[in-house]
Amino acid sequence: MNNRSRSSALFEKAKTLFPGGVNSPVRAFKSVYGPPLFIKNGNGYMIYDEDDNAYIDFCCSWGPLIHGHNASFIKDAVIRTIENGMSFGTPTKYGNQLGELIIENHRYIDSIRFVSSGTEAVMSAIRLARGYTGKSKIVKFEGCYHGHVDSLLVKAGSGLATFGVSTSAGVPESFVKETIVLDLNDLQGLEDTFEKHSHEIAAVIIEPIPANNGLLLQDTNYLVWLRKLCDDYDILLIFDEVISGFRVGFEGAAGLYAIEPDLLTFGKIIGGGLPVGAFGGKKYIMNHVSPEGPVYQAGTLSANPVAMTAGIAALTKCLEPGFYEEMEAKTQYFINQINAHIKTKGYPVHIVSEGSIFWIAFSDERIISAQDIDPTKMELFKKLHTYLLDNGVYLGPSGYEVGFVSGAHTRSISDKVAALINDGLDQLF
Repeated sequence: MNNRSRSSALFEKAKTLFPGGVNSPVRAFKSVYGPPLFIKNGNGYMIYDEDDNAYIDFCCSWGPLIHGHNASFIKDAVIRTIENGMSFGTPTKYGNQLGELIIENHRYIDSIRFVSSGTEAVMSAIRLARGYTGKSKIVKFEGCYHGHVDSLLVKAGSGLATFGVSTSAGVPESFVKETIVLDLNDLQGLEDTFEKHSHEIAAVIIEPIPANNGLLLQDTNYLVWLRKLCDDYDILLIFDEVISGFRVGFEGAAGLYAIEPDLLTFGKIIGGGLPVGAFGGKKYIMNHVSPEGPVYQAGTLSANPVAMTAGIAALTKCLEPGFYEEMEAKTQYFINQINAHIKTKGYPVHIVSEGSIFWIAFSDERIISAQDIDPTKMELFKKLHTYLLDNGVYLGPSGYEVGFVSGAHTRSISDKVAALINDGLDQLF
């Protein structure tokens, strides 16, 4: 194992300061071996920890660093803005510029509101859906994660279509009762639920590309029928694109599948890696948000000028002709080398991808729902994760998490990491 003595000492200190020593649970490395890495800097496709270990990074701050670490054109834009101040709690021209950039290039967004995180975006979209429809219940799907919103920290109870069971202490039972949890890719269960509860359901929320519990790619016709059923029963459809938005294309999964949701939520990719989120969609729904409408939402740091400037730089780069085609080609080049090796060896594993997102699935069968994931196989990921860390490759510290390719990754780096993963799989199997 690489020397992690400095990271280990910092983690021991952190445990005296923060619950579990971290400020977000997955960072504690509970699902992999060894103490968590404390990163001190990153550049391009590389990150460096406090023990001066160097790693090729395929986590990319959990996705938003689509241009790699410390991209000069984003950093320079941020520095120019900071010279004039970091926060005013007022409107700035940068918010206008980023809002216009998104709306003009995303056919399904007429109006947008910036917030400070993906969780806040989802929380606000849910409140808006309830305020707009006058109904209270929300439908979500097992295997989709929507941030730590009280009413969405819910898993399925018993039965086909159930009111949920809380997955976190501190979530009141009364909140949980407002959430119905369904299995992914089950149209009959969805229609049965709508038939019974449509008069109470304000919205359905789904990750159109579920990427928080593996990469559970859905059939396009399932998403098309989900849209149709929402129309038939007068229920809003919310696409949670905190991960897929601006990642698989500028219009995210909505554009990829040509499916128009009523509302969309986004995360920090729109801030070039700085803390940003947003929700948006049809103008006649968004007009219900305060101060124009009765649905209250506010935030001192919303549309912070520094984050807006970073977002303008990052998304302008994404709009360059061929950007997303090149990103997908890079990703396919990388994973095809691994999948070819797996096929030759006959290993029970495969790499699944969409755009520049990929996931190591420890199964030779297609995985489309959370129930398809065998938790006992996570031990294999733990061993592979350790092997890759020891050889200078960083993946997110959980086998349920996806990986990301950035614009900074090169073909030679892909060759190197694919060979390391293949060697790691040889050792596993």
